[in-house]
Amino acid sequence: MSWFGRWRRARILDKHAIPPDAFRAVVERLPILHGLTADELARLREAASLFIHDKAFSAAGGADVDDITQHLIALQACLLTLNLSEDSYRGWSEIILYPDEFLRQREEMDEAGVVHHSRDILAGESWHGGPLVLSIADVAASGLADGFNVVLHEFAHKLDMLNGDANGFPPLHRGMDAASWARDFSAAYEDLCARVDAGEDTAIDPYATTDPAEFFAVLTEVFFETPHVLLTESPAIYRQLQQFYRQHPLARLESHAHA
Repeated sequence: MSWFGRWRRARILDKHAIPPDAFRAVVERLPILHGLTADELARLREAASLFIHDKAFSAAGGADVDDITQHLIALQACLLTLNLSEDSYRGWSEIILYPDEFLRQREEMDEAGVVHHSRDILAGESWHGGPLVLSIADVAASGLADGFNVVLHEFAHKLDMLNGDANGFPPLHRGMDAASWARDFSAAYEDLCARVDAGEDTAIDPYATTDPAEFFAVLTEVFFETPHVLLTESPAIYRQLQQFYRQHPLARLESHAHA
């Protein structure tokens, strides 16, 4: 980082850092953040403060965009990039917030009479080079360590888009093997698709079978929200995401549970 970048960063944090009490309140509200070390929490507060300063939060549909909503989004978005580059969310600047729920549960019966459960994303999307859209209702329901997280899902798409359109193949770090990533993700995706097509009630949301981009985003949710589920369902994918995000959520959450 240049001297100007360092000066700008320090100036923003000096004047616009999330107040400590407000930060602690949001961390307490989000079980997926429990178990982070003091150093990780300090870095998360800095990253989230810079994020809020650099992104425009726009209200739509009569939404009330308060500080808590911004903090909930920023802390979870920056959890993904906690050990990644600070410019991981480069190339776009706006988050559009609607008040209402944008994810709808859907049941469909196929020709064989098998009922399939899926989620339709009505709004709550990540546009390549453009804004990210979220529902405040879904933001409030995210981060509870129950497997659902619209914030992680949409921001995972943004990371996926760093090398072009979302396709489930984000830019990998030096030392990661692209062939291994492709092999593991393809095998897990095809396996889940086959199980869903067979009518199996899967632990992974069937919405992940929509396409490889949604598979990556949904599994990112599971990795951080219910990591034990992902490790059980697909140890290879857990290891790939562990390398990509440079985090081990299962160890963190288990350590906190036994503290």
